[in-house]
Amino acid sequence: MKEYKKASIKNWAVKDRPREKLLANGIDSLSDAELIAILIGSGNTEESAVELSRRILQVVDNNLNELGKLSINDLRKNKGIGEAKAISIIAALELGKRRKQSDILNKRMIKNSEDVAILFQSKLGDLPHEEFWILLLNRSNKIIHKEKISQGGISGTVTDSRIILKSAIEKLASSIILCHNHPSGNIKPSKEDINITKKISDASKLVDIPVIDHVIVTDRGYYSFADEGMI
Repeated sequence: MKEYKKASIKNWAVKDRPREKLLANGIDSLSDAELIAILIGSGNTEESAVELSRRILQVVDNNLNELGKLSINDLRKNKGIGEAKAISIIAALELGKRRKQSDILNKRMIKNSEDVAILFQSKLGDLPHEEFWILLLNRSNKIIHKEKISQGGISGTVTDSRIILKSAIEKLASSIILCHNHPSGNIKPSKEDINITKKISDASKLVDIPVIDHVIVTDRGYYSFADEGMI
């Protein structure tokens, strides 16, 4: 029996080709799979670029946040995705993350907990381990310094309040915001989170550089100690 050959994307109707569809109808007309298909350019001997992209998305339940967590090696496990295509996908998703941060960084001003979450969610939300960061602000709540204090495992990280206060004093900060991530996806603070927040907050008062918030971020949400009256 003769085997049917896979139709090349060039032989599709113009309205079904991602690039032509974008030019004709705008970027909003494209599905996630079609956008990824533009990135990877081609499929394999059995699938078009769009079909391959749909299969990749199915692996992560059509969740772009989960797609952003995959490594180059993870993506290469999909037939038809080599190193170059995997790099293109990861680079595009990283640009999307950085776009979220750009407005806050350009203004360099923190107005509320949401600003902190936007700044750190794209950096920490997808990590498989915990990281503890600080933002140092001046009297106008403008960012004067951002620093990673520690990095830990899946369930926690050790944070030294002396390192935080030393940095705040050296940078002549007027206030401090603490931030760390929960790889588990649970935004609620642990007992350890509450204890370390109190410890750093109490110590910071001695040098007149108050901790004004501690924000816990995940890939889908955040928790603010200040918003919840915990600080």
